[in-house]
Amino acid sequence: MIKTGDQLPDVTLYQYNNDAGACAIGPKAFSIRERCKHKKVLIFALPGAFTPTCSERHVPGYVAAAPALFAAGIDEILCVSVNDAFVMNAWGNSLQVGDAVKMIGDGNGEFSEALGLTQDLSARGLGRRSQRYAMLVDDQVVQYIAVESPGKFEVSDAASLLAVLR
Repeated sequence: MIKTGDQLPDVTLYQYNNDAGACAIGPKAFSIRERCKHKKVLIFALPGAFTPTCSERHVPGYVAAAPALFAAGIDEILCVSVNDAFVMNAWGNSLQVGDAVKMIGDGNGEFSEALGLTQDLSARGLGRRSQRYAMLVDDQVVQYIAVESPGKFEVSDAASLLAVLR
């Protein structure tokens, strides 16, 4: 499992934005390591788009806290899930995340796997998913990471990460 002081793995992730009036062009692929180069990035991950805790508490908490997080020095907030970029975009639109949180698809679970932060939820019909966590990355290096115990939502919320930044 990734830990404080480790460099992010060089994995491709995907983002899709369907701007009003623009033609739909497939998801944009990017290297997570390159995206975090020379920036302070907060990455939080969750088991799945449109799931109860994720939709009702996790993402909305980061949207609400985004101004304070940016004021504390965060350049970008990324929400990652083992869903495709189209689903992540639709979910972000439904939650009205705007520019506060970038909704990122880890459709094949490669990023979650490279971090050592997957969980098998096949018994509940969900397949392999990401564990719930949040991490602070400064210039590609993990400065802080909080991984939730199974079924919990106590340490990866926006308020906890704000407390770490202060």
